[in-house]
Amino acid sequence: MTSYKQTLDFLYNRLPMYQRTGPAAYKNTLGNTLVLDELFKHPHTHFKTIHVAGTNGKGSSSHQLASVLQEAGYKVGLYTSPHLIDFRERIRVNGQLIPEADVVGFVNEFLRLNEEAAIEPSFFEMTVAMAFDFFRKSQVDIAVIEVGLGGRLDSTNIIHPEVSLITNISLDHTALLGNSIAEIAEEKAGIIKTNVPVVISESNEAYNEVFQHKAEAMNTSISFADKEYQANYAMFSPEGKQIFNFHQRGELVFPDLKLDLLGNYQRHNLAGVLKTLELLQESGWAISQQAIYEGLAKVTANTGLRGRWEVVGNNPLMICDTAHNEAGLTAIVAQLKATPWKRLHIVLGMVNDKKLDDVLAILPREANYFFTQAKIPRALPAEELVDKAAQAGLTGVSISSVAEAVAEAQSQATPEDLIYIGGSTFVVADYFS
Repeated sequence: MTSYKQTLDFLYNRLPMYQRTGPAAYKNTLGNTLVLDELFKHPHTHFKTIHVAGTNGKGSSSHQLASVLQEAGYKVGLYTSPHLIDFRERIRVNGQLIPEADVVGFVNEFLRLNEEAAIEPSFFEMTVAMAFDFFRKSQVDIAVIEVGLGGRLDSTNIIHPEVSLITNISLDHTALLGNSIAEIAEEKAGIIKTNVPVVISESNEAYNEVFQHKAEAMNTSISFADKEYQANYAMFSPEGKQIFNFHQRGELVFPDLKLDLLGNYQRHNLAGVLKTLELLQESGWAISQQAIYEGLAKVTANTGLRGRWEVVGNNPLMICDTAHNEAGLTAIVAQLKATPWKRLHIVLGMVNDKKLDDVLAILPREANYFFTQAKIPRALPAEELVDKAAQAGLTGVSISSVAEAVAEAQSQATPEDLIYIGGSTFVVADYFS
């Protein structure tokens, strides 16, 4: 490969990619990951890690942890997926994107090394290996590694982290991970390692025992963060940050804790983040209270996170969010109800492997819908979404592109209205593109 454009073409079009094509690209084995790790001489053994899994909130939690560790003075790698605009968003060091030259160099080195091994990795397997190799070359102190899908068989699951964090479990990717909460929890619990403490951000009777049994089998401690850290509601600072008063076992421990990520659901993620940071402190990591306060107040500036209840316009208020399953969109609907508006307009697109009936049933019927589709093969056609939505009592029009759907929503909205853009990470990605 001689150019970055050629390299991206190879990654996107020559390798199976779950985000674009769906289950056909999913590998239910760590075989290729282990071969890649061997080819590149086990880069993940050269730095410390934190492993983050869960159905919802793992991206936000990963960015919050990375931001705090940066403020504590550490050189921090951050691996997340998917990206919104630029492939390089997946791999960052202290918030900076991996350089294009390093992406090209890694793929060329893989092609050279693979002449003998002759494996056919997926897009995700390649990007994980690329991240680990880049973090080693960058000599990071610690890397926050977000699971891509599931846990047990995810390509990231060769690391031995300082702490494992699992945010929550709900029904998503059921075709691959299981048809019940307990089955999906078993897959997520696969990241729990021997003698590595595990934190669960949100406890739930449907899966607590699954994690407890796995922790016992791995001879490690387990903490349910929401049973220790609580903040019932948030206020807003003049500069638009959320302000939480977090109590630990009834004692106020983080008064006036500011977070620049909006969305009331972030309080659940914060509980897991605070417990994870506490465990890191106990194991010798130098993380001051000031670093926690500064890191959480500057997540977007430090890490570049976007698309979490992000305000992208005013008069009318325009908000986008990457929530894409029933649990995530339930939280979004609750926040929409708590947000003032004269009329609600929703630009909605979905992928074709979600349980649409469950998702559509929770969406507000009084909204004016603009049904659309992202520019990926996995997108559910807008016309089909219109038909499905009508059966759920939702009314609106079909518009073939996200940009056109947003423009139409803006043309119909008054300054007192609210336009929400979401339903899929890829709808938000198209909006930003």
